[in-house]
Amino acid sequence: MAAKVPTGLVAAAGLVGGFGVARGTKRRELGGVVLAAAGAAAAARWKRQAGGPVAAGLTTAYLAAFAGSHPLAGRLGAWPSVLTVSAGVAAASWALADRRGA
Repeated sequence: MAAKVPTGLVAAAGLVGGFGVARGTKRRELGGVVLAAAGAAAAARWKRQAGGPVAAGLTTAYLAAFAGSHPLAGRLGAWPSVLTVSAGVAAASWALADRRGA
């Protein structure tokens, strides 16, 4: 069943869920656990579906989205920033991995 969930959704859920958990609990490290778990799960599937180089690129994009959401939040606001970068990672994941693995 887990293999049927698109990796883009897993990655986006990690970014959105990690932020939501960190904000809701006021414990950044708990949000980091969610972010890391979803990122690791997505990376493993990216590697199976599209190979190592694509997985490395998407993992880099995932981490860059996390880092980039912070300065972007100053312009858009926290939630819009997280949603924007999550949509970007989900789109890249679909284009480079999910579409191939379907």
